[in-house]
Amino acid sequence: MTNNILLADIESNVRSTLQEDIGSGDISVSLIPTEESAKAQVICRETAVICGQPWVNEVFKQIDPSIEIKWEVSEGSQCQSNDLIFKAHGSAKNILTAERSALNFLQILSGTATIARHYADLVKHTTVKILDTRKTIPGLRLAQKYAVTQGRCYNHRLGLYGAFLLKENHISACGGIAEAITYARRFDSEKPVEIEVETLEQLEIALTAKADTVMLDNFTLEDLKQAVAVNNNRALLEASGGYDDASIIAVAESGVDYISVGALTKHCRAIDFSMRFV
Repeated sequence: MTNNILLADIESNVRSTLQEDIGSGDISVSLIPTEESAKAQVICRETAVICGQPWVNEVFKQIDPSIEIKWEVSEGSQCQSNDLIFKAHGSAKNILTAERSALNFLQILSGTATIARHYADLVKHTTVKILDTRKTIPGLRLAQKYAVTQGRCYNHRLGLYGAFLLKENHISACGGIAEAITYARRFDSEKPVEIEVETLEQLEIALTAKADTVMLDNFTLEDLKQAVAVNNNRALLEASGGYDDASIIAVAESGVDYISVGALTKHCRAIDFSMRFV
């Protein structure tokens, strides 16, 4: 994900969000004199990892570039309940029009980053990397994947175009594990090939066929340890299986390279922020 791609996505995200919210016009702020200026503060109401500053800045920029935004915390830092997050100074009407869209981005992306930081901290004593998945909010794929990195976890592929990920149905349609890997190599020899297996026997087939990464789907802890031994660094190993806090630590300690966690993005709970005029 290059900087230019992300910037273009931020601009597009914000533009469509403002169109959705404002539509033909914000009728509530029509009650406020145009010349009225205001200072506003945004407070976080709980412990969280702050994420989404580029989206917030873009909201105010598209509404009114003369509004001054001053951040009191850095992107990716952790704040506590009642911490001041940012200040806004400018047109009262335009600050109010921008408020909800700006806070929506901030609450969702901070929620994603906060979950990611929780998982990253659980396994920080190991070398494993926690990966996100494609289980993201529609339209916010790159935004949530950015937030995952602010939480100190890592991105899996950005989309279906990024790498081969061959699961049970792909394997069945191709005629088997080895056949699926062979077809992938023929189709595009430059793209990495990852394949899902459910048994140690299937793992050996995938390794013999020279998969780049093997996803160990719902392996027991004992089988994960055996898979690491059998693999002997022939491929990267990714564990997947809906782990809780206790089990993910044990999986990280098994020696796998990656653990994919759909909860990073699909179980996101919005963080509570509040804006007040001062």
